Amino acid sequence: MSQITSAMVKELRERTSVGMMDCKKALEAVNGDMDAAIKYLREKGITKAEAKATRETREGIVYSYIHSNNKIGVLVEVNCETDFVAKTDDFIQLCKDLAMQIAATNPLAITPEEIDPAIIEREKEIASNKAINDKKPENIIPKIVEGHIAKYCREHALMEQEFIKDPTRNVKSLLTDVVAKMGENIKINRFARFAIGE
Repeated sequence: MSQITSAMVKELRERTSVGMMDCKKALEAVNGDMDAAIKYLREKGITKAEAKATRETREGIVYSYIHSNNKIGVLVEVNCETDFVAKTDDFIQLCKDLAMQIAATNPLAITPEEIDPAIIEREKEIASNKAINDKKPENIIPKIVEGHIAKYCREHALMEQEFIKDPTRNVKSLLTDVVAKMGENIKINRFARFAIGE
């Protein structure tokens, strides 16, 4: 019998969204064959064909928001799985909240990973040089730089930003709550922010 590793269990969990113990049992039952384990779980009725987070989002809306001073405008494309959900008040409210968030905070990207690497490198250099100028001990400079980048991403990646209507949570948790309520995968696909003079 082949050895069932934690990496194999983790991969099966990521592919099926099934609990760790069920994933381990499935892999043991089929001698570590990943595809057979997925089939095993489906036959047992433990998982659906696809996890919510991987389901395709081909429906949705492009929401437009113009700030009251007519100097800032936002277009945001938010996708969901069905046209039914796209027409609900909760989904439209989410789109409105996201558009207002973008208008107020001017994020650089949706996620930290999508921020231009050149910008991240520039910020690392700035943080490092500042720490050197502040005569910080050399051994803690990498930690200072790491902290600066984490803060920068929280401020400039939409999903990590504090939600303007409730600063105790971030935009990611707002989206997670709506996904849980709607029972569908919802994704922010893209946005554009227009401001007079920028």
